Amino acid sequence: MQISDLFRRNILQGIWPPHYRLKSEPDLALEYGVSRGTLRRALHTLIGEGLLRQVRGRGTFVTSTVIEPAIAQKLSTLSEDFAREGVITQTEVLACELIDPPGPVAALLDVGVGGRVLRLVRMRRTEQGPVALLYNYVRGDIAPGIEQQDFSQLSLFGVLEDTYQLRIGSARRTFSAEAASGEVATGLDLAVGSPVQYLQQVTYLADDRPIEYSDVWIHSGRLQVTSLLSRR
Repeated sequence: MQISDLFRRNILQGIWPPHYRLKSEPDLALEYGVSRGTLRRALHTLIGEGLLRQVRGRGTFVTSTVIEPAIAQKLSTLSEDFAREGVITQTEVLACELIDPPGPVAALLDVGVGGRVLRLVRMRRTEQGPVALLYNYVRGDIAPGIEQQDFSQLSLFGVLEDTYQLRIGSARRTFSAEAASGEVATGLDLAVGSPVQYLQQVTYLADDRPIEYSDVWIHSGRLQVTSLLSRR
């Protein structure tokens, strides 16, 4: 009960945000000084309450507060999608700096106390005007010196894969609709409160380490996201 109460508090207070992946059972049992059996019962209690979910081969995650049907797609970036469609874009870098990560970002990227992340803010434009405002956070310990890259010309995933020889394995991307806040509305040339597409993504390396977290706001009138699905 003590362990499940502690974990429940972490979830409800946002210390463990939605999609946060818990440490392995042996590591958690060691950290909290309990047997694996005791820890497993605490986890099952929270799974029964709908606060946690287990994914075979991936681990235990904090659930979202909304229903999220999964759509399997090939992992690609906006810049890769634009290039494939022959769309000419310009990228303006608004910020590129190492920071102490906000609590939820640190949790999702598994960054410990004193760890630093790259905060990369970019605006993507087409001939129609601004189409997407991107906030990316990248673990600095895995990609040292990444803040020195010219992201007005280079793609983030391209730098991770080509410069740092990292293998990006998978990502969890969640879409929702939001009313544009002042900063988002100004950047995308919209009135405050206008509807925008919002996507949140956590990207993992092939060895299952989280490497990148992103918040992206998309101008719905200039860019639509389409999924190509197959029944079989």
